[in-house]
Amino acid sequence: MEHGVTYHIFNHANGFENLFQEQENYRFFLKQYDIHVSPFVETIAFCLMPNHFHLMVKIKDRAVILDNIELSEINDGEVERRISKAFSNFFSSYTQSYNKLFNRTGSLFAKNFKRKQITTQRQWQETFLYIHLNPVKHQFVKNEFLWKWSSLIAYKKWDSPSNIFRNEALIYFDGFSHIEYLLNSKRDFLLGLDLE
Repeated sequence: MEHGVTYHIFNHANGFENLFQEQENYRFFLKQYDIHVSPFVETIAFCLMPNHFHLMVKIKDRAVILDNIELSEINDGEVERRISKAFSNFFSSYTQSYNKLFNRTGSLFAKNFKRKQITTQRQWQETFLYIHLNPVKHQFVKNEFLWKWSSLIAYKKWDSPSNIFRNEALIYFDGFSHIEYLLNSKRDFLLGLDLE
């Protein structure tokens, strides 16, 4: 993964299992994500659903990453290795806790999370909107604002403190009313996309 580049990252549970069975599972997932992954990425959007998740992240600048991991100098290959390792540690930590809690064994996530580099303004907007419409697409709720485990609430309450990197969205949207307008006007198109 490259510095300053935005990615759509997603994965699902193995087989027909769920990643989250209780509300506390969602909280713990986000806590572990913050511990392991946040030193390397700015989180722009997320949506956690019972059997899968979506993230939209921008890889932090090299200098910020080095400062966060308290190193003065390592080569780009090593930085990329550490980013991949951070995701691996995150998934492993969550799986170990989940397995212990629910008395299960083995991998919880499908092998190798997927990532798509976002290269255009249109792709950025559509991915952002798609992530927030995902609970509607999979019929968990009828309205995306009813889904608790999404970053959409952080955008609705733009002035409230948040770990979400909302400033990036200002490059692509004119504020929350613009996001809301596009969620409604492009709803059918976005729900028809298959970005996972």
